[in-house]
Amino acid sequence: MDSTDLIGRIRELERSAASLEPDAPARRDLREAVLTHTEDFLDTLAAAPAFQSDAAPAAELAEHRPAEGPGAVDEILRLFRRSVENTGIRASSPGHLAYIPGGGLYASALGDYLAAVTDAYAGVRFAGPGAVEMESLLLRWMADLSGYPAGARGYLASGGSIANLTAVVAAREAHELRCADIPKAVVYLTDQTHHSLEKALRIAGLGECVRRRIATDACHRMVPAALRQAVTDDRAAGLRPWLVLAAAGSTDVGAIDPLEPIAGIASAEGLWLHVDAAYGGFFLLCPEVRARLRGIELSDSLVMDPHKSLFLPYGLGAVLVRDGAALARANRYQADYMQDTVASSPAADSPADLSPELSKHFRGPRLWLPLLLYGVAPFRACLEEKLLLTRYFHERVRSLGFEVGPEPELTVSTYRWVPERGDPDVFNEALVRAIHRDGRVFVSSTRLGGRYFLRLAVLSFRTHLPTIDLALRVLAEKVAGLQGDGSLQPGAGKGQ
Repeated sequence: MDSTDLIGRIRELERSAASLEPDAPARRDLREAVLTHTEDFLDTLAAAPAFQSDAAPAAELAEHRPAEGPGAVDEILRLFRRSVENTGIRASSPGHLAYIPGGGLYASALGDYLAAVTDAYAGVRFAGPGAVEMESLLLRWMADLSGYPAGARGYLASGGSIANLTAVVAAREAHELRCADIPKAVVYLTDQTHHSLEKALRIAGLGECVRRRIATDACHRMVPAALRQAVTDDRAAGLRPWLVLAAAGSTDVGAIDPLEPIAGIASAEGLWLHVDAAYGGFFLLCPEVRARLRGIELSDSLVMDPHKSLFLPYGLGAVLVRDGAALARANRYQADYMQDTVASSPAADSPADLSPELSKHFRGPRLWLPLLLYGVAPFRACLEEKLLLTRYFHERVRSLGFEVGPEPELTVSTYRWVPERGDPDVFNEALVRAIHRDGRVFVSSTRLGGRYFLRLAVLSFRTHLPTIDLALRVLAEKVAGLQGDGSLQPGAGKGQ
C-alpha cells in the first residue's frame, strides 16, 4: 500500500469510527434519553417491588448480541429496564432489608459520571496528580476517623473482598511467610468471619494455614480469653501464630468483637490484627457506637466500605494499613516503561504502589462529591436513624411473637417464628420464600447455632419508619397465611 492509499484508508476508517465521538447535539439527545429513563426509575422506586423472583426476563439479554450496525437508544433502555432493573433484588429500594444493602446516592452517580467523562487516571501520581491526591485525601479522612497514625496508607478498592485480600497480602509479607512456613502458620478467626477473608487466604497462597476457630459469646463476639489460650497452646505445639481476623460488624448479626482486648493480645504475641469493618467502620461517626469500636485504632489493618455505611452505589471499599511502608513493600513493582513516573515523583505514593491494580478506576469522585456537597452531618444522622429503626423492629417483631436473636449492636436484627407444631426450620424457610414471592420487602436468612433465622439489615438511606412498619405487616401476613389462621396476634408464637 503506497502513501496515498494509506492516507485514503486512514481517512475512510476515521469516518467509519466517527460515531464514537458524537457532537454536542448528539450528546444532548443521548444524555436526555438516559436522564429521562433514570428519573422515571427514581420517581417510581418507592412503589416498585424490592424483589422480583422471576429471573426469566434476564435471558432476553442473550438475544441482543452486539451487531455491526447501531441500535436505537430508546429500545436499548427498554431492554435494560426489562432485563436488569425488573429482575432480582432492586438494590436501591427502601425495601431492600437483606444482606448489607448498598446505597445508590444520586450525587455518587454524578461523581462517577465526572470520572468517566474526564477519564482521569488514578493509578500513578505522575499521570494523575489530582486524582491520586483526591483519593489520598479521602483515605486520610478515613484514617483520622479510625485513629490511625500519619504513616498509615491505604487504597480505594472495588469493595471489601479486594480490600481484605490486599490486607492479607500485606500481613503475609510483613511476617515474611514463605511456602515452608505456611502449614504451621495459624490464623485466628470465628464462625462470624466474613467468607471473603477465607477466600483471600486461599488466593494469597495461604490456604494451607491452620485456621483456629475461636469461641464466641452469646452475642457472637470473639472471646479474648479463648484467643489468648489458643495462641498459647499453638506455640506450645510448635506452631506459628501470626494473624487474627476480627469483625467490627459481622454480616450475620452485626457483631462487634471486643477489639481493645484482642489488640492487646495481638500486640503482646506479635500477631497481625486485621479488623473487617466493611460494614461497621463508618459507624465511628456515631458517638454511641464509637465507644464500642474502641481498639480499632490499635489494629494493623482494617477495611471500610463506603458503598455500605456511607450509602454509595456498589463498587467502593477501602483498606487502611497502619504501617504504610508494609503496604508498599507488599505491592510496589517497577517496569522500564514506567521509569518516567519514578523520576518525576520518586517519594510519592501512588495507588499502583499500594495495591494490586495499575489500570485503576478513578473511584474517588463517587465519595468526594457527596461529602463535599452535603457535609458529614447528614451521613451521621442517617446512620443513627438506622440504628434506632433496627431497635424499633427488634422490639416490635418480638412483640409479634417471634423468637429474636441478640440485641442489635448495629443495624442487623435476627428473628424466627417457632410454630406450635412442626419443624421451625422448615416453617421459616417457607416464610422467607413467601416474603420473596410477595416482593414488597426483601429479607434474607442465615443459620445461628445450626438453627434457621431470618435477618433484617437496615442500611439503605431510603429506608425509613414506614418501610419497617411495612416489613412487620408482611411478616404478620405471611406467618398467618402459613399457619392458615388468618391472624397474628402479639405473643402468639412460642418464642415469647
